[in-house]
Amino acid sequence: MTPTTRSTAPEMNRAPRSYLKAFSRLEVRMLGLALVIAIALSILSPYFLRTANLLNLLDQSVVVGIVAIGMTFVILTGGIDLSVGSVAGLTGVVLGLSLHHFPIPVSVFLAVLSGAAIGLFSGFLIAYFDLAAFVITLGVMAIGRSLAYIFSGQTSITDIPPEINDLVYTTLFGIQSNVLTLLALYALAWAYLTYTKGGRTIYAVGSNREAARTAGLSVLFYSILPYVISGALSAVAATLMSAQILSIDPLAGNLLELDAIAAVVIGGASLYGGRGTIIGTLIGVFIMVMIRNGLNLLGVSPFWQGSAIGGIIIAAVLAERLLSPKVRR
Repeated sequence: MTPTTRSTAPEMNRAPRSYLKAFSRLEVRMLGLALVIAIALSILSPYFLRTANLLNLLDQSVVVGIVAIGMTFVILTGGIDLSVGSVAGLTGVVLGLSLHHFPIPVSVFLAVLSGAAIGLFSGFLIAYFDLAAFVITLGVMAIGRSLAYIFSGQTSITDIPPEINDLVYTTLFGIQSNVLTLLALYALAWAYLTYTKGGRTIYAVGSNREAARTAGLSVLFYSILPYVISGALSAVAATLMSAQILSIDPLAGNLLELDAIAAVVIGGASLYGGRGTIIGTLIGVFIMVMIRNGLNLLGVSPFWQGSAIGGIIIAAVLAERLLSPKVRR
């Protein structure tokens, strides 16, 4: 047992560094793809490169971009979180009800805490009992949407203080605070995954769970943590979405999980776990938002846009399977 542990630990420590080299090449390719899409859309539509539209692109990236951070953590461990949309809807309702009794900071904290608690519930069931993430988060998705309807009284919550707008529309150097929040969260997630033991452990768990356990890593904790992060960030996204429109709908976040998964997969993460970067996810978010924006500018029906995003997900997964080394399971 001792020799195995000694030989496995260095392997786990080396794995993230070797991945980083591949990730940097992947990020360059994804950035090149984003530039190609941007150039194509600027040719097809004269409105694409206008300042107002570029700022609109950044604004449209905030909600899905924040949720995609949590989804990246989950997918890196080989899991999936289908509940992010309903968690956003439920925590948005929690925010709205809390604003009737508490100041804005306390209400936001309660909403984020609720999201983290839901993620803890899902993560514990998945990691401790070794249950399928797809099934558990699908169940939580149904429960969350149901509770959002019940708590909201099946209606939108509109009597929220207008001061909450400041979470979105306060500017610094001409950039809205919601965009700054998005960039700050990506910087924190990148630093955590790149430079901390916890980040390396998440990659190790996704690469080979048993080897990580043999190496003495906290597999249970780092299998649960991504779901907690995912739930909390879904609540953050719901807060910014509610602050922007000054309304909270129990249907908010519907199909948000599709966009988040698409962004992570387009950004080059492997659905088998252990491979992906937070920068790749950010590029994936921009690619997806650019495509949606471009389809709108070109007058494509919104009903066809779902087909476009679904096709992109399938193409990205297929390309990942064909271009990546075979993964043994």
